[in-house]
Amino acid sequence: MRSIARFCGQCSCGCPELFVDPAAPEERQVVITDDFGQRVEMSLDQFGSIVEAAKNGSLDDLALAR
Repeated sequence: MRSIARFCGQCSCGCPELFVDPAAPEERQVVITDDFGQRVEMSLDQFGSIVEAAKNGSLDDLALAR
C-alpha cells in the first residue's frame, strides 16, 4: 500500500490516513484507516464520489460543524 495523505486533527490520538493499494481487487484499492486501527476499503470510483462532493461544497457543513 502507498500512503497518499495523513489527516491530522486537533487531538493526540493518532491520525487517519489514506492509502492506495494497486495490488488489491478493484473494489478495495482505496483504503482509509482511522486513529483506532479500523479501515474502510473502496474503489477508486467510490472515492472519486467523495472527492467530487468535497470539491462542490457538499461536505462543507459537515467539516465546519464543530
